[in-house]
Amino acid sequence: MTMNMHGFLQGLVFLLFSVLSSAQDEQLRLADGGGRCAGRVEILHQGSWGTICDDFWELIDAHVVCRQMGCGQALDALGFARFGAGSGPIWLDDVNCTGTESHVWRCPSKGWEKHNCDHTEDAGVICSGFVHLVGGHGPCSGQVEVHSEEDWTPVSDGNFTFLTAQVICAELGCGKAVSLIEHVPFRESDGQIWAEEFRCTGEESELWSCPRVPCPGGTCRHSGAAQVVCSAYTEVRLMKNDTSQCEGRVEMNISGGWRALCASHWTMANAHVVCRQLGCGVATSIPRGPYFVEGSDPIWKARFHCSGAESFLWNCPVTALGAPDCAHGNTASVICSGNQTQVLPQCNDSVSEPGGSAASEGSPANCSDSRRLRLADGGGRCAGRVEILHQGSWGTICDDGWDLTDAHVVCRQLGCGQAVDASPLARFGAGSGPIWLDELNCTGKEPHVWRCPSRGWGRHDCRHKEDAGVVCSEFLALRMVSEDQECAGWLEVFYNGTWGSVCRSPMEELTLSIVCSQLGCGDSGTLNPSVAFREGSRPRWVDLIQCRRTDTSLWECPSDPWKYDSCSPKEEAYISCTGIRPKSCPTAAPCTDKEKLRLRGGGTQCSGRVEVWHSGSWGTVCDDSWSLAEAEVVCQQLGCGHALEALQDAAFGPGNGSIWLDEVQCRGREPSLWACAAEPWGQNDCKHEEDAGVRCSGDRTTVPPTRGRTSTASSPIPGIFSLPGILCVILGALLFLVLIILGIQLHRGRAEHQALSAFKDAFDEALYQEIDDLVKSEKVDLLDNPDNLSDDSATKLQYYTGDDEENGDPESASEPPGQHVDATGNGYDDVDESPVPVTPSLPGMNENYFSPEDGGGANSSQTGISLQSPREAVNSSMKEKESPLVLRQDEPEYDDVELSTM
Repeated sequence: MTMNMHGFLQGLVFLLFSVLSSAQDEQLRLADGGGRCAGRVEILHQGSWGTICDDFWELIDAHVVCRQMGCGQALDALGFARFGAGSGPIWLDDVNCTGTESHVWRCPSKGWEKHNCDHTEDAGVICSGFVHLVGGHGPCSGQVEVHSEEDWTPVSDGNFTFLTAQVICAELGCGKAVSLIEHVPFRESDGQIWAEEFRCTGEESELWSCPRVPCPGGTCRHSGAAQVVCSAYTEVRLMKNDTSQCEGRVEMNISGGWRALCASHWTMANAHVVCRQLGCGVATSIPRGPYFVEGSDPIWKARFHCSGAESFLWNCPVTALGAPDCAHGNTASVICSGNQTQVLPQCNDSVSEPGGSAASEGSPANCSDSRRLRLADGGGRCAGRVEILHQGSWGTICDDGWDLTDAHVVCRQLGCGQAVDASPLARFGAGSGPIWLDELNCTGKEPHVWRCPSRGWGRHDCRHKEDAGVVCSEFLALRMVSEDQECAGWLEVFYNGTWGSVCRSPMEELTLSIVCSQLGCGDSGTLNPSVAFREGSRPRWVDLIQCRRTDTSLWECPSDPWKYDSCSPKEEAYISCTGIRPKSCPTAAPCTDKEKLRLRGGGTQCSGRVEVWHSGSWGTVCDDSWSLAEAEVVCQQLGCGHALEALQDAAFGPGNGSIWLDEVQCRGREPSLWACAAEPWGQNDCKHEEDAGVRCSGDRTTVPPTRGRTSTASSPIPGIFSLPGILCVILGALLFLVLIILGIQLHRGRAEHQALSAFKDAFDEALYQEIDDLVKSEKVDLLDNPDNLSDDSATKLQYYTGDDEENGDPESASEPPGQHVDATGNGYDDVDESPVPVTPSLPGMNENYFSPEDGGGANSSQTGISLQSPREAVNSSMKEKESPLVLRQDEPEYDDVELSTM
C-alpha cells in the first residue's frame, strides 16, 4: 500500500513538472515595434524563438495576441514582415482563431512548424496597449484607463502616485508627467473601476510591469478619477554660474534634456510665471545676454505666450512652428525678487498715464496682471476683437479713429508681431460688457494699449457694433484647398496676412494625424505625392515639420523657420484624411438643408442677405423675381417664422463670392429654397448689388435701415400677424362686402321682377293697340314722305320712348333685367298683319296716356306722336326702382325693344 502511494506521488510530481515545463516552454513577445505592444509576433517553443506566417492572418488573430500580452485591443494585423524579417523557425501557419482563445498557439493551424512560407511573410500586430489617457487634449493628457478583457476600465485616484504617472507618460511616449489631478468626476461608463492599486517605483518601462495589489474588499477608495497631464516641457530652472538660483538664464527640461530658451518673444508675463513656479517671488526684470555660456546646446526656439496667471510655464500656450533660429547670445533671462511673499503692485487706473512712455525690457515691472489684454473670437490668440480686463470686467475698444498704428501696439503687447489689419465695425462680432476706451490715438511706441491717448476709461459715444479688432502677423490658420472634396487637398497655412503652402518633407504619420485631427477630419491621413502640379504663385511657408505625441496642434510642432520659398512648387503637400467626403456641407459634420442657408448683415439670425452653400462655398441669391413667396420659403427653412419683407438691391449690403441662384420662383410651400424653380446653379446675369434679402418674423429685435426697393411695404407691419395673414383678412372683408351688395341687388331685382311680371302683358297689349290705331290713320302719310324714312326703313318703323333727360341721347336709357323685347321677333313690324287687342285699364294709366299733350315724352319725328315714358306708369303701381322702356335701333336690319334696369 505504501509502495503504491509512493508511486502515485512520483507520478503526480512528474505530471506537474511536465505541465509547468510545458507552460514555461511557450512564451510570446512582439519584436522591433518600438514598444511592448507592437511588433513582429514571436513565439518561444522548444527553446527557440520563431515567427508566425501571415497566411490568413487577420484582426481576430491579432486580437488574441494583444489580449495574451495584456496590450488591450488589436488595432492592426500586419503581414509581409512589416516590422522586419525574423529569424529561426516559422512555428505556425494558417492560424485561424475564433477570438476566444487564451493563447495564440491554441488557435487552429497547420501545426507546429508546418508551413509553406519564408520570413518575408512574418506576421505583426499593433495593439492599443494596456493603458491610455482619454478626455484630455490629445493622447498625452486625460483620465487613466487600463484594458481589462474587452473593455477600458477607469483607474481611481486612491493611492495613485506621481511616480505611477511618470511611468504612464514614459510608456506612451509623452515625455514626463507635469501634473496629477485628483477629484475629477469619472467619464461616462458602466460604473466599474479598476480593482487594483498600482505601486510603481518610477523605474518601470511600462505600467504592466508595476507591482499591483488588490484593493481591500475588491473596491478601491477614491475621490474621483486619476487624471494625468504629460508634456515634452518639464522642469524649469534659472542658471547662474552653473548653479540654480532665483536669477539667471532660463533653462527647461525638454523631452529629457535641458535646453536654454530663446529671448525672442520672452515677456514679463512669462518671467512672472517662472519666478512664481520656482518660489522666487515675482519677476523684476528680463535682461538680455548677461548669462551667456559658450558652447552650450542649441537654444530652444519655441515661444511661450503666458498671460502671467499660469502656475507653470508649460501651462502657457506655445508656438514652435516656423520659429526663427536663435543665436547663442539671445537667451532668455529673468531676475526674480527672491521674496516669496512679495506681490506685484496693482495697476494705476488713472487716465493720466503718459502715452509713449515705453519701459525698457530691463526695467522693473510696474503693474500686476490685474489688467490684461486679449483678442477674442478670431480663431487664434493673434486675431480677434480687442478686449481689456479692467476693474474686474472684460470690455472692448471703440473703433473711432482706430487704425494700424493702434493695432500695432496691441499686436506687440501680445507678442503677435506686427498688425496686418485694423478691423472696425465689430468684424469679429459684437462684444459685451463695458466699452473701456474710445478715440485712441497711439504713437505706436506705447508698451500697453491703455497707455495710448484716449477719452479716458469708460468714456465713449459708441455701441458694441463699433468694437475694434486686429489681425496680427503671427496669426495662424490652417485649411485644405480642393475643388470638390472636404478633408482632402493642398495643405495651406495663413501667416503674415497671406495663405501659403506647406512643404511635404518629411511629414510623418504623426504629423498627418495632428493635421487631420486639428481640421476635424479624422485621426489619420496620407500624403499623396502623385497629384498633378498646382498652377499659380503663392508662398511656400514652412518645411521640415516634425510633430511629437505631446503636440496638440500643428502650431506646437517644431519646423524650419518661416520662408517665402521653403521648397519647390513640386513639393507642396497634398493630404487625404480619413474623414474625406464630397463638398456638400459648410461644417465638418453631415448637414441639413437648414445649415446650407444663412442670413447675413441683418443684425439677427432671422434677417439679412440670403446666402446659400453650394460646391464648397457660400454665395448669394439674385433678386430677379424675388418676392414674398421666395422669402417665405427662406424663413420657414431657417425656422424663423413667416416672411415680413422680401428685400432687393442688396438691402443688407452686397455679398461676395459666387451668385449661386437667379430667377428663383417659389410657390411659398417648398421645403427648401432649392426645391423652387430657378436658373441652373451659378448661371446669372446679376451683380452683388442685386443680392436678395429677407426679414422674417422670428427675430425682429435689431434690424438695420432698409436700402433699395422692396416688394412690399418698407417697414414691417407691427403686431403678431404676418403680412400674408393681414392681406387675407382684408381680402376676406372685401369679399364679404361684395356678397352683401350682390345679395341686396338680387333681392331688389326679384321684387322688381314680381311687380313687372303682372304689368308686362297688359302693358304690351295696350301699347301695341294704341300704336296700331295710330299707324292705321297715318300709314299712308308716313310712307309717302321720304323725309321721315331712312333708306332701308321703308317697311320698318322706329319706336322711341323718349330722349335722355340730360343729353337727349335716345340710346342712353337702359332696360330692366329680363325685359328684352324684340319687336322683329314678335312680328310687330308688319302693322297690317298685327292684331288689334283691346287696351286694358291699368292702375295709374289714364285715357290720355298716349296723348301728345302729356309732358315728359319725346316727340317722334316719324310719327309726330308724343309717347309718355313708361317710368311714370310703373311708379304708380310699384314704389321701388324705376325701369323705363327703351325702344332703340341697334342695327339697321331690325328694331329692338329693351327694358333695362337703371
